[in-house]
Amino acid sequence: MAGGAQKDDEMITDINVTPLVDIMLVLLIIFMLTANLIMAPSIKVDLPNAVTGEGSEPSTIALTLTKDNKLYLNGKETSEEAVRVFVPAELEKKADLQAIIAADQEVPHGSVVHLIDLVRTLGISKFALNIEPQATR
Repeated sequence: MAGGAQKDDEMITDINVTPLVDIMLVLLIIFMLTANLIMAPSIKVDLPNAVTGEGSEPSTIALTLTKDNKLYLNGKETSEEAVRVFVPAELEKKADLQAIIAADQEVPHGSVVHLIDLVRTLGISKFALNIEPQATR
């Protein structure tokens, strides 16, 4: 019997934790390798902070304006004309369409207001500005 010379009458009181440690290490390695694959690719935007911000449900339309004045629609680079075509088509499918607008904090205020005005003129009345939550003092 493994573990030395023991009589059959004695109880085994030692626990071999080596297999448990091996399994845990394998699970840890699998988790570390797959964690990078699970993260969704996103557009890097330096969002402004706000104490009064609150979460919102995921929207079918996500508009992002980067500091180099590039516009993204649902994660893909686009133009204002393409947004003007896309939004009415989506409004036909879903009448209560929402938009989340994210803009880099270095983007001029006028550009953000123009994007909000564009969304509202196309018929989307519910929109939210994406911010980075800031801890209260």
